[in-house]
Amino acid sequence: MNLIRVATRRRVTVAMFTLGLLLFGLVSLSRLDISLLPDLAYPTLTVRTDYTGAAPAEIENLITRPVEEVVGVVRGVRRVSSVSRPGQSDVTLEFAWGSNMDHAALDVRERLERLNLPLQAERPLLLRFDPSTEPVLRFALARNPDAAADSESGILPPAAYPDRSLELRILRRHADEQLKKDLEAIPGVAAITVSGGLEDEIQVLVDQYRLAQLGLSVEQVAQRLRAENVNLSGGRLEEGTRQFLVRTVNEFQSVDEIAGVIIATRDVSPVYLRDIAEVRQGWREREAITRVNGEEMVELAIYREGDANVVAVARAVERRLTRIEADMPADLALTRVYDQSVFIRNAIIQVIQAAVLGGLLAIAVLYLFLRNVRATVIIGVAIPVSVIATFAAMHGGGITLNIMSLGGIALAIGLLVDNAIVVLENIAAKREQGAGLIEAARDGAGEVSGAVVAATLTTIAVFFPLVFVDGIAGELFRDQALTVTFALLVSLGVALTLIPMLATLGEKPRALAGGDLPMTVELNDATGKGRLARLRSFIAGLITGLAVVITRLLVKAFSGLARLLHLLFKPLVVAFNRAFQVIADVYPQLLKKALAWRGATVAIAVALFVLALLLVPRLGMELVPSLAQGEFHVELQLPPGTPLEQTDAAIARLDAVARARPEVRRTDVVAGTGARMDTNPDEAGEHSGTLNVVLNTGADEARVIDALRQHLVEMPGVSYVVGRPELFSFATPLEIEVSGFDLDQLRQVSDRIARRLADSPRFADVQTSMEQGHPEIQIRFDHERAARLGLRADQIADTVVRQVRGEVATRYTWRERRIDVLVRAREDQRESLERLAGLVVNPGAERPITLDAVADLSLAIGPSEIRRIAQQRVALITANPGFGDLGRAADEARAILAEIPMPAGMSARVAGQSEEMQRAFSSLLLALALAVFLVYLVMASQFESLLHPFVILLTIPLALTGAVFALWLTGSSLSVVVFIGLIMLAGIVVNNAIVLVTRINQLREAGLPRLEAIVEGGRARLRPIIMTTLTTTLGLLPLAVGMGEGAEMRAPMAITVIGGLLLATLLTLVVIPVVYSLLDRRQTTADKTVSARSLPEPAGP
Repeated sequence: MNLIRVATRRRVTVAMFTLGLLLFGLVSLSRLDISLLPDLAYPTLTVRTDYTGAAPAEIENLITRPVEEVVGVVRGVRRVSSVSRPGQSDVTLEFAWGSNMDHAALDVRERLERLNLPLQAERPLLLRFDPSTEPVLRFALARNPDAAADSESGILPPAAYPDRSLELRILRRHADEQLKKDLEAIPGVAAITVSGGLEDEIQVLVDQYRLAQLGLSVEQVAQRLRAENVNLSGGRLEEGTRQFLVRTVNEFQSVDEIAGVIIATRDVSPVYLRDIAEVRQGWREREAITRVNGEEMVELAIYREGDANVVAVARAVERRLTRIEADMPADLALTRVYDQSVFIRNAIIQVIQAAVLGGLLAIAVLYLFLRNVRATVIIGVAIPVSVIATFAAMHGGGITLNIMSLGGIALAIGLLVDNAIVVLENIAAKREQGAGLIEAARDGAGEVSGAVVAATLTTIAVFFPLVFVDGIAGELFRDQALTVTFALLVSLGVALTLIPMLATLGEKPRALAGGDLPMTVELNDATGKGRLARLRSFIAGLITGLAVVITRLLVKAFSGLARLLHLLFKPLVVAFNRAFQVIADVYPQLLKKALAWRGATVAIAVALFVLALLLVPRLGMELVPSLAQGEFHVELQLPPGTPLEQTDAAIARLDAVARARPEVRRTDVVAGTGARMDTNPDEAGEHSGTLNVVLNTGADEARVIDALRQHLVEMPGVSYVVGRPELFSFATPLEIEVSGFDLDQLRQVSDRIARRLADSPRFADVQTSMEQGHPEIQIRFDHERAARLGLRADQIADTVVRQVRGEVATRYTWRERRIDVLVRAREDQRESLERLAGLVVNPGAERPITLDAVADLSLAIGPSEIRRIAQQRVALITANPGFGDLGRAADEARAILAEIPMPAGMSARVAGQSEEMQRAFSSLLLALALAVFLVYLVMASQFESLLHPFVILLTIPLALTGAVFALWLTGSSLSVVVFIGLIMLAGIVVNNAIVLVTRINQLREAGLPRLEAIVEGGRARLRPIIMTTLTTTLGLLPLAVGMGEGAEMRAPMAITVIGGLLLATLLTLVVIPVVYSLLDRRQTTADKTVSARSLPEPAGP
């Protein structure tokens, strides 16, 4: 090849090109974003419509159904689901992966514009699901326990101060006024929410009976406060040569000033606000209580922008916090509760360490086989060059540094050396035949260039189908497929240029022929042009010589290090070579016996394959392995209507149980919904809460969860779900959709199914969407009686809302903060059903009328929500696998559904991750079949034969056999990750058979008899086959060990490839020659028939 010839003759050019690649690779590496997983474009849109005061049934009929009918026909929609809850409708559209969501959003907005909804309903909002709605960082602001009690720079009251509310109010103020403002200015930060503590509020608690006596209403009080609290610009006033701005400055300056507002005048006497109401500085009704390690605190949750990098945002926040903490009051302390970037950084470091260790192991194996310092150093240089150059390709392809792309590099390291081994071995063979360094490098690399290209293409071919895999599997593994492809292409270029060039070091290149020179230059010493040309020649020669010297110094440094290692590991090398020599002596005899007993050999291989097929049902199945991040959470649901304080007490008891465990490092608790953007609206309310548990390194997560579950069983009326921080937007592992129209029947059937699931140990955390609704006080107006009294229903309802919920009349400015001024009835006048019934609904009238005079009040349970899927009402039962795998849990769920009779018009089906898993597996099976077909196309083109590729493809079922045995022995489950490993295996495992069959064909063409050619070919290729197998498997071994963050995503794939490659290699060395002999004999018979017809005999099979 001309490329190889140039590489061996223009070594400086190759060296400069390599240095350029390294430079671009390192620059690209510094600019690659770091993330845990590839950027996933979740194909989901949500149409949210608010309709205040409407019940779920009204929401369903007036809002949800019309929206579903309009947007359900949008092109690309795969699934339409909805939730109708009090005052709100959410319609979720799921699109096929790969859909253009910008175009889909425009299409949905266009259709929503033509939608006619009730006038009282808000305009529908279109929400794009964004994984960034989970906070990147969470911090806790609390009292600094190490601060001196008499610190002058402190702002908190003494720790012994009896009123804890003052401390919580100060913490909340500092978080809102200082920390939030400072951190929101950081680039990449989308929003910061503050939860916990106490928010300031000016409360005006009016006496409704006093109002009635004076003929006033709550609305009049609120209007008066708004009118008195105003600053307005009055324009400009000119007096002589001066100009003044005219302003009315009348905003409230203190709480006492608010209390002194004149509301009305009665009998010439002013009625002050303090005469009819209690005005006090208090705090808003709490939505959440947050704690860290049992101590109440204020939480700040930091959210990133959709396109911002997690690690970059976290670093920017850390730098800003360093400056903030330096100026923070001494008695305040910030504690990092959650940092998503820590897991990401650790996972990336673990992958890098696994890749480096795998590369070192591969180089060590090469040295044990080659026993040649020079060859080992050359390959040791080729690996980092290939990896660094791959970073440049990743940058050009828009791929980030994540556990999938780096895992692809780690997987590729074992494959990178294969091409280098083949090239170096042939160069060494040429040297043994007496050729010089340059000639051996040129001819040796040239002879095997075709085989190297074919072997690389067969491996690359299996990765292209992954790019076209549908669903989350394709989105997730696209980066890995492209990274491995880039790495292999780079390694191919390195094997055909850098390896031959390095092999020529030590011999000066011969002078190029005149025709090889692009031009000749005559230098005229007597002219300035000649001197300038000599100067340029001198500088060019200096740079070239410097580059050559640096290259040789690096090679010598590596050579010196390798000689030192050779002295240290000489006993190991001797022992290894003795062991390998035994294998080399035994293998030809074993192969001869296999050829003599071909039927038995094939039968054993078939039996192993059948046994592997029988083991497949015993393997577990899951969509994607769950990542252990050293923490988990427990989401609790108490009966609806449970006050926040009781919820906090219940979670506090569970928190105490968790903190008593030695495995637990830290806990944090959120009782209520809080201000978090990632709060699940289906589980929001004062009756819900979350316990987050962070474990010590190496702690047994299952033991801690079991201990908490035992305590939760003793808490009556509490439902819970145990989970880990989600990295994927998947449904619950197991979902059962019960479809029907009648809500009572849906509740009965779903409760029956939920009880059956809960009774089985196969399931855990069973919940149903048809939970008991929220307790309500329902007010039903007597319209006839109200009309006789001159009242309207909307007036009465508005009066009740103003007195019970209250109205924010205005806002009071304090320290650049706008504090709400809330006006409502006194607490003792709205604390019970009897008090509510006595509310005056006609304030200002001569004769007061109470609520119970025009309405009936009753206690009831209001419906919680109505769910719909595919425009049908459904009840949703969710569960996690209790023990075993998702596949067996789904099978048992189907068996339970088959045993439960369904009323007419109702049906039930298993969905959730199990459904997505079946879809992903089907897509990956198609990709595997396509990969095998592409490998066959490449091999058929290489061999110019349609039969020999079939012989080589037999290594794939042998590899599948080894993969199944490896998964069974290690207790691994079938998952998307394993299927990716199987697809990769299909491209890797055929390389050994290609090398073996190619050598046998060469010997047959040289005239050796069939059996002799098979035995001699196996003996000749035993060493390189075992060498490449060991370099690949040892390169993957650190990934297969499964240690460190993110190992669950790496280990199953590595185990699959290692198990399949090892067994396939052992069987390839025996079974493939046997099958070759069977098929070759049939072909020879055909050749004899052709010869009888006087046709020329083919040169080879």
